[in-house]
Amino acid sequence: MSDTTLPGTVTVAEDAAGLAAAAAAWILDAEFAAITATGEFRIALTGGGTPRPLYEALAAAPWRGRARWGRWNVYFGDERACPPDDPSSNYRLARDTLLDHVPVPGERVHRMRAELADLDAAASEYSTLLAETCPPAGVPPVPQLDCVLLGLGENGHTASLFPGTEALRVRDRWATRGLADYQPFDRITLTYPVLNTARHVAFLVTGPTKGDALRGVLGGTAPAALVQPEGGELRWFLDAQAAASL
Repeated sequence: MSDTTLPGTVTVAEDAAGLAAAAAAWILDAEFAAITATGEFRIALTGGGTPRPLYEALAAAPWRGRARWGRWNVYFGDERACPPDDPSSNYRLARDTLLDHVPVPGERVHRMRAELADLDAAASEYSTLLAETCPPAGVPPVPQLDCVLLGLGENGHTASLFPGTEALRVRDRWATRGLADYQPFDRITLTYPVLNTARHVAFLVTGPTKGDALRGVLGGTAPAALVQPEGGELRWFLDAQAAASL
């Protein structure tokens, strides 16, 4: 696969371990640039099964010893409406595989409180948190993350920006309520303005079933196709099976 097949830069790894190593190196490059510029590194993590090997790799040698964890500020691209200890929780995945194993100060981990009964209020709370803890960029100003990790669903969704949902149209808030087409249905998600203002954005795509979604990105029909960083970097990390499915 050439680097021009998908928008941005494409890296194809043979397996999950290779993808995790490539993505970890990329994250630490983004970390170095951010800390050099501002003294801080702001990253939004993704959920689902795909990032597990990456998080486990970051929590182990050699990557664990190379990161400046005390400068990390951890956010989330989306969250399911469930308690933080629920097996479905994106926060729990990140905690169990990464955050419990590295010295990121607890006050620098900003989870979405999607267990609240009022998801609109929880999304508004996270939108305010982003505005208060991230530097503004662009006109009008949008909170800027240094690094965003994203997955790609078989229907072309990313974060919890699902086809045909209201969340796709939100441009004046930085987090909003999302609606999935499988359980748990209720979600909170970052919005396109935040994704497209980030300095570095990466999709992690694995397995043989993502061909339709990837073609949807190429054709501009998938929600993920609207992730188009303005002045930032877009990367795709694919394993061999995902690349072959395109």
